Amino acid sequence: MVSKPFALLTALIFTLGSLSTSFAFPNLQAPNGNLLRRQEAEDSTASQAGGGRPIQAVDPPPPPGPLSFTGTKLVNDRDHPWRPLRSGDQRGPCPGLNTLASHGYLPRDGVATPTQLINAIQEGFNFDNAAAIGATYLGHILNGNLVTDLLSIGGKTPKTGPPPPAPAHAGGLNVHGTFEGDAGLTRADEFFGDNHSFNQTLFDKFVDFSNRFGGGFYNLTVAGELRYSRIQDSIATNPQFSFKNVRYLTAYGETVFPVNLFVDGRQTERKLSMDHAASFFRDMRFPPDFHRAAQPSSGAGVEQVIAAYPWLPGANADGKLNNYVVDPTSANFTDPCSLYRFVLGSVQELYPRPTGILRRNLIKNLHYWYTGAFGPAGCPEQFPYGQL
Repeated sequence: MVSKPFALLTALIFTLGSLSTSFAFPNLQAPNGNLLRRQEAEDSTASQAGGGRPIQAVDPPPPPGPLSFTGTKLVNDRDHPWRPLRSGDQRGPCPGLNTLASHGYLPRDGVATPTQLINAIQEGFNFDNAAAIGATYLGHILNGNLVTDLLSIGGKTPKTGPPPPAPAHAGGLNVHGTFEGDAGLTRADEFFGDNHSFNQTLFDKFVDFSNRFGGGFYNLTVAGELRYSRIQDSIATNPQFSFKNVRYLTAYGETVFPVNLFVDGRQTERKLSMDHAASFFRDMRFPPDFHRAAQPSSGAGVEQVIAAYPWLPGANADGKLNNYVVDPTSANFTDPCSLYRFVLGSVQELYPRPTGILRRNLIKNLHYWYTGAFGPAGCPEQFPYGQL
């Protein structure tokens, strides 16, 4: 059984869609103790950004609370018109975030603060506050610039400020192995060269399964069938396929988001039409007259998707196809705190000895993440960098 707090966690470890991830270390492998020595940023300004202008360090504020009004409402409105991409705008594996940026709920260049992200996904999709906090800060801690408090929803960009010393990277949500991952619904595996762009072939499969199992609509029955099929696809075609730890959990969460968040909130039946699916996944655009969910939502239905084809975390071993080996050490659904401990270890590999502003911001962001994702699950809070 998946606990409610953990369903919230899987819920926006987001992908409001990637619906497609091993970056500096594949699939966030556990730390091995070989920590790199390096000089951490300590100044209140972080050297120079792309155009040579100083980047001011930011003291990250606490995350915003729930919306004052949490019912359905028109979100494709006059104040948030869709606009096409401009040169340099960032978009990534998550159709939901892409849509919010294209409508101006997020900065249209795709670079935002955690506060902006949490407010936008609540306002645009009525996403549950705790799940929004948990997912946003996870992405920010692993892929954002903690000194400037900025995260790219797509690829690496100088707009987030100077990158931290390696192995940290501030590479944005396109980085493989955190939010983005293998066996995505509409994004290809990173092994094939593009892990973040809309993939028409995979969307055709999405439509085919919706026709075969959902009467032309995407619902939880379709989600269970398609999730299992995409796992089998990757086992058979991707010798580097990895399906464990963070990705194992997000892969199930992303399958239910279209049902919970992309269906007009005035509908009583939770099923997504193919024209609305194409609008989000392909066009990064709210359908005409779209109203957000009628109540705060996140990962409802994850249990049903898992039950359709129970699957254990693991990977193709030894770089061979059809050689899937279960990893009993991976984080999983039975122990919510296992993911917390795993990610903390991975963060310490990225930032082995932070000092000054960077250490302060790590402490604060880790606490914000804990309050949304793991406090509700009863996990003891840990302080790898001490307390302020």
